[in-house]
Amino acid sequence: MNIEMNENTTLYGIIGHPLGHTLSPAVHNSAFRACGIDAVYLPFETLDPFTCLKAAKALPIKGLSVTIPYKSLIVKHLDFVELTAARIGAVNTVINRGGKLHGYNTDASAAREALEDVLKPQETTCLVLGAGGAARAVGFALKGVCRSLTIANRTARHAEELARSLGCGWVGLSDVCDVKADLVINTTPVGMHPQTGSIPVPERALEHASAVMDIIYRPKRTALLELAERKGCRTIRGEEMFLRQAAAQFRLWTGFEAPFERMKDTFEGAMKGIK
Repeated sequence: MNIEMNENTTLYGIIGHPLGHTLSPAVHNSAFRACGIDAVYLPFETLDPFTCLKAAKALPIKGLSVTIPYKSLIVKHLDFVELTAARIGAVNTVINRGGKLHGYNTDASAAREALEDVLKPQETTCLVLGAGGAARAVGFALKGVCRSLTIANRTARHAEELARSLGCGWVGLSDVCDVKADLVINTTPVGMHPQTGSIPVPERALEHASAVMDIIYRPKRTALLELAERKGCRTIRGEEMFLRQAAAQFRLWTGFEAPFERMKDTFEGAMKGIK
């Protein structure tokens, strides 16, 4: 993509590691062009997110997306954190307002909307795989809505900590097959490009599932979703949450309604040829 910049161009970006899979620049740059906004969105892959935050103030960068593994780590390094994001304990959206960094979370509402398009969460028993920033957002979205909620994570201590904050149950990943869940949601990076052949749980963990969601959007159909389809489960692809959270970010940054269909078309175009 050709990106033209001048002294008036507003700068946005995404911080995380790794970023080789991200389609956020393509989607957001397309949205800026559709709305006639003089702005560009760039990837800032980094092992030092805190220096990136300082740089955002100095450049200045108007806004940032935050992805794995920094959504929870950066919370205490912001000047202001919106109440919902503070309750979740994870930020995926940062706005630079006059040198003060404000943190928000658009993942939780995006996850809830993606799920509600397919099923009624209040009638389901839910199993969330992972205990990072995305798991916090998904767990918060489901808290008090689904019939029951269980967190499963490879590091049991992290699962317990998240479950305690949500007031729900937890298991270590080795015991995940003991959970009888109608809905299984993967928030881990297992199965993400380029390691697309991996699944985060044994097949037996889906024995009672009627629906499976994977927040990974590249590939479109992860190995977990392919397994779920073979078992007759309804599946929810990661793009459903990804596009919704990106649209909410765009509204926060610009004050404009996001050109959702343009963003979706750009995403689908970028995904051509990717399984």
